[in-house]
Formats: sequence, C-alpha cells, structure tokens
Amino acid sequence: MRSFISRALITLVLLSPVFAKPAVIDAQHQLNTVEDALSETKAQSEDSKALAEDPTTKILDLPQAEVNLPKEKIEEAKLVEDGPKAGATNSEALSGTATKFNDMEVPPMKELTGEGYDEDIKNGYWFVKHYSPYCHHCKAIAPTWQTLYEFYYTSKPVPAGKKPSESDSLNTFTRYYDFHFGSLDCVAYGDACTKHKVGAFPTFSLYKDGKFVKKFEGTKDMAGLSAFIEDTLESTRPGSRPKDGMKLPEPEATSVDTAAPAEKPAEKDKDPAAGKAAAEKYKDKVVEDSPLPAAETGIVKAMSKIPGVPKKPKKPSAAPNPLGNSVSLTQESFQKLVTNTQDPWFVKFYVPWCHHCQDLAPTWQQMAKELQGKLNVGEVNCDVEVRLCKDVHVRAYPTVHFFKGGERVEYDGLRGLGDLVSYAKKALDVGGGVTDVDADAFKKMEETEEVIFLYFFDHATTVEDFEALERLTLSLIGHAKLVKTDNKELADRFKISTWPRLLVSRDGRPSYYNVLAPKDMRDFRQVLGWMQSVWLPIVPELTASNSREIMRGKYVVLGILSRERADEFVLDKREIKNAALDWMEKQTHAFQLERQELRDAKQLRLEEAEDRNDQRALRSAKSIHIDIREDDKKQVGFAWVDGVFWERWIRTTYGINVNDGERVIINDEDNRRYWDTTISGAPIMPSRTSILETLPKVVASPPKISAKSSTGVIQRIFFGLRGAATGHPWVSLGMLIGIVIGTFIWGRGRMKSGKKRNSGGFFQLDGKEGFLNGGGYGKAD
Repeated sequence: MRSFISRALITLVLLSPVFAKPAVIDAQHQLNTVEDALSETKAQSEDSKALAEDPTTKILDLPQAEVNLPKEKIEEAKLVEDGPKAGATNSEALSGTATKFNDMEVPPMKELTGEGYDEDIKNGYWFVKHYSPYCHHCKAIAPTWQTLYEFYYTSKPVPAGKKPSESDSLNTFTRYYDFHFGSLDCVAYGDACTKHKVGAFPTFSLYKDGKFVKKFEGTKDMAGLSAFIEDTLESTRPGSRPKDGMKLPEPEATSVDTAAPAEKPAEKDKDPAAGKAAAEKYKDKVVEDSPLPAAETGIVKAMSKIPGVPKKPKKPSAAPNPLGNSVSLTQESFQKLVTNTQDPWFVKFYVPWCHHCQDLAPTWQQMAKELQGKLNVGEVNCDVEVRLCKDVHVRAYPTVHFFKGGERVEYDGLRGLGDLVSYAKKALDVGGGVTDVDADAFKKMEETEEVIFLYFFDHATTVEDFEALERLTLSLIGHAKLVKTDNKELADRFKISTWPRLLVSRDGRPSYYNVLAPKDMRDFRQVLGWMQSVWLPIVPELTASNSREIMRGKYVVLGILSRERADEFVLDKREIKNAALDWMEKQTHAFQLERQELRDAKQLRLEEAEDRNDQRALRSAKSIHIDIREDDKKQVGFAWVDGVFWERWIRTTYGINVNDGERVIINDEDNRRYWDTTISGAPIMPSRTSILETLPKVVASPPKISAKSSTGVIQRIFFGLRGAATGHPWVSLGMLIGIVIGTFIWGRGRMKSGKKRNSGGFFQLDGKEGFLNGGGYGKAD
C-alpha cells in the first residue's frame, strides 16, 4: 500500500507542469478580454481616438508570447508609458518603481488584487481607490491620488523625531497611524469590486481591520480627500494633527513646503467678501453649464488636460423633442445625447416581451407627442443594450428615469398619460435651478403650495453649499417645492440666526433640519432622508400612488369625505387639519418634556456624585447619553380619501358607506386592523374633539378600544402571528423550536408503531420469526 502511494506522489510531481497550463490559459483569456475592451472603447469613443493619436502617448504593442508572462507583467505592459498623465497612478504605471517626494524615496502604492484583497487590508486603516483604466474621471483624479499618497507617506507625525526615511523609526506616517493607501482595478478584478458594492468609478472607501467603515462622498480633489483623511487620523490619535491644517501640494508636484501655513479659504463669518465671491463663482458655473455632476466639480481642472475631453460643455439644444416622438437610444447615442449634455431627458427602459412594457408603449408615445418642443423623450431596449441597462441599475421592467446633467431620479408614480405628463412638466420646472424668492414671492407660493422647502443663505455661503442644494432638486420632483432666500424679512419671520439653514413649511408651520456641523448641510443622503420624512402635507389626500408612503409604519387618522357635499367637505378637512396640528403640538411638547426629565435626572446624578466626591459615580453619570428622537415611537399621520371615488374599496375593507355621512377611521396597516368607534361606541366623526378624544386610547399599549380587522380569517391569523413574532421574538423562537422538536418526536413514535404493526408472522420465539417465517419462503430452524 505504501509503495502504491509513493508511486502516485511521484507521478503527480512529474505531471505538475501539465496541470499548471490552465493558469497560462487564464492569463491569456484575461489579456484577450482587456484587449477586446480596449478595441471596443476605441471604436466607440472619439475621446479614446484622440488619446491614441496623441504623439505624447504611446500604447505598447503586446506580442503573442506575452501571454505566458505573469499577470502583473501583462498589466504593466498594457498601461500607458507616461504613467499618471494617462490615468494610472505611479504604482499602476510603474510597477516596482519608487518615486521621490520632498527628496525622500516613496515606494510604489500597493496595487491590490481580487484574490488577496481581504488578506491585504485585514490590519490597520486602508484608504482604497476602486477604479477603471478606461474611466475619464479615474484618469483625471490619478495624479491627485498619487501625489496625496506621496505627501502623506513622507509626512512626519511628530515634528521632533527621526527622519521618516529610517525604516526602524516609529515616527513614520504608516507606522504611527497604521494608515495605508491602495488601489484596485475593477476591470481586472470585477468580482472583488462587486463584493464591496462599488457602483461607480472612481470610488474611495475606508476600511479598518478588513471591515468597511465608510465611503468618501466629498469633492474629489486634493483638499476634499485630505480633509477626509485628516478626520480619520484625528479620530485615531486625537490631538496629533496640526490645528490649522497643512499646506497641500498641487497634483503631480514632487515637493511642498511643510513649514508653510495652510492655504484655507477665509471663514465666512469673518470675511463677507470671500463668501460673496463664492456665490458669484457659483452663478458663473451655472451659466457655463458644467458637464460633470456637482459631486465631481473638483476634478474639472484635471479633466481639461485629457485629450479628447471637451473643454466646454455641450449646451442644451434649442428645440427639445422637435418631432414629438420617443427616440430609441443605444449605448453610444445615450452617452452623446443624455450623459454628456445638460439636456433633460425622460427615458424608458424596457424589454419587448414584457406585458407591462407592451401596455405602456402607446401611452409613452402619446406622452412624447404631448411633450413635443418641451422635453426630450427616449427609450432603451434592454434586450439589446444589456450593458447600458446594467449601468443604470435597471432591475424591473419597465423602469422610467428622468435625467439631467449626469444626475437621474427614478419615476415611481402611476403610468397613466396624465400622470406621466404632469410629472414631466414638474421636472422641467427644476431645469433652471433653485429659485430665489423674497417675502412677497414666498407668501404667494404658500397660497398654492402645501409643502415648501426653504433654504436660507447669506453672503458667505460657499460654492459647495450651493452645489449640494442643487443636487436635491431632482429628488423632489412631484413632491414639494425647493426655493432659496437671503431675505431679512423671511429670516426674522422664521427666527433664523445661523446660515445656511433649511426648513420645511407645511401650511405655514415650520419644521427645521437640525445639524451638528456645517458639513452636515452638504450630506446629500442625510438631507434627502429628512426631506422624505416631511415632504407630505399635514393632511394629504390618499391616492394609489402615495398610499404605501402614507399608510405604512404608522397609525393613520383617515377621513372618509365626499366632494359632492362641498360645504361639509371644506369644513371637515379643516377640522381634521386642526386636529392634526393640535396632536403634533402635544406630541412635540411631550417629547421636549421627556427629554428635559432625562436631562434633569442626569444632572441630579452629577450633583449627587460631586457632593459625595464619588469619582466612579461621577464618571458613570457623565457617560449617560441622552439619545431619544420623536420618531422612536410609532408615529401618527393624518390623511383624507375621496369616499365616492374609492367607494368600493372603503365598503369592502372598512364596511363604511360614504352616502351615510362623513366618517373617520384610525388605521394600523402594519397589523391590518382599524378603529371606527370612540370609547363610548359611537362612530368617530370628522371633528377635532372626536378625533383627539379617541386617538390617545388607540395608540396606548395595549389599545383601550377593541380593534377591527381589515382582512379575512386566514390573513388575520397570519398577521397576528407576525405581530406576535415581531413583538416577542425570543418567546416566538422558543415556541417554534418546541413545536419542531415535538413534531419530530411524535413523527418518530408514529414510525416505530407502524413498523411493529407491519411485522410478519403471528408470533416470535427468542427473536426469531414464527412458523410462518414472516410470510416469506426462508428456511426455518
């Protein structure tokens, strides 16, 4: 046996070169894939043609023999010889070649691979750039990224210490902060980028000990990236970073005076002229129609250096949609007509075999005709343009997007002709940017608009603040108006004392967006999330398009009204709105009172610990963090519905006929239940008194009034079990485990008893079969 194993091992060793051949084939396959991508890009992009024809740039020819080279050598040969100018970082272009910065040698930046990605970043902080070699934005940011790495690598954390060039010194940036830079090619290692949810190029992500921390979302320039790094370093070692900042190098610079003071813009509250200049600069940028999204304005200067990239953006065409039809778009025409212009486009993504797409087709064509001369309308066949639909993240058909200047927003409303045309016209209103209003204009808007977002700015508001504001406009289409002002009368009315400031006015009742730092006003997702929570009117009309948004996750006081009785309709709506305002006022007061009680309790503990000179109790009291929010509890919303139009749904769901008079119900959609009577058993009427007397008894835990179900018996059991599981997860889990174990034991017992009943013969002797031999023909003893 041992000799057989020895012979087998020898045979495997001899055949190992044969088994190694697939690695060469894989390398050849990867090379061919990249070459195909290069050839396709050259054929489709005028920018790439200009880049190839530039005498300063030379693409190396790859001989066929290179397929047997290691992958790193193949990638090195494919890159452009002039390194950062072609879009690659120094380490990407000159693999294994060190550079110098401030007369200190800098090793090549770590080029991460898909296979070893998790292993490489498992220790310390890693700031990683995910890029594509064919992305213009990646090429533009590459010199900045390389210079930023060289600048920080050669920086000295502690002024009095050894030179960073000494390998054994702890006073080097990398060893002191355990902070590293790296890059990952998402063309070569697409699976790794997909795993880490990279959806755009370039993407900068911060990791700590192999775990994702956050994504960089600021301006992609030297100052923006450095500010992000400085925040991380300061949180790692508090007090170690220069208080006034550092002088940053220019992209592609090889040195910088580290002793020079930092170049920072004048503070807005100390230099009004600087803020005014920033506002004028912003206006100039709007007039010029920048071809890049607002988030990438920091790399416009670098982009202008790339051959083939237009220095000036393409201005909107004079007559959009001149023929009144929907244009069929391909990958090339989409980039030319939609992505690289400031023209607004309404685009449908579809597949021919989809029934919903077929139903929408005639309506879409009719809409295009209605919008002739007003808005460009297009469509993309996702069976043909697979890559384009994947880039736009189309996950269902049909999907409709509104595009403008590199930004997009998905349309999720109804697909009727009137709904589409109405949305498109509202979308066109945002084309001119955020409107500037004064007190009189705002007062006129309040007469027609139920919800208005008002942004207060002053002479010192920065360009970045305005750009962040403009990004919000597309997301508000069809929901609310967004305007800006520097009017003193409006500032006095809403008691504004700090700028910039954002509030929402709903029926004249302001709600403020509270931030801890000025940079929070530029956090797009955070600001938009707050807007989405308050962009409904105080008492909106319930429709098919907004029903999910209104009903989910809260109690809803729903007035069932009839427009046919005009006088009662107006009076009842006013009563419901007054009840909503009173309830909101009471809840705000109760929240403030609860928070004040927690603060008083904390203060009492602090005073008691100080009186006793108990340091342990004092530290414990100081560590108490008061973190309560108004939305921690299940919220209460208000709405009304047209009882005549939705008569059938109301009758079958709630058993109410609007012809018998206006009524009010309190609905809990999550648990499929509702209340339609007061504590005395009388119907809830559309009056402030009736609503406010009933509502506290409904939201109490448990409710003091019995609820009715809006579903059938089976659905009621299902939602009852789901509610119990949500409210008591551990008890439900224990019961489920007990049921499974009990079922298993019962089933096992049944199987054993079944075997006994089915055993052959009439009797057994000493474990042997009886004289019938179990009904078989075996031989008896």
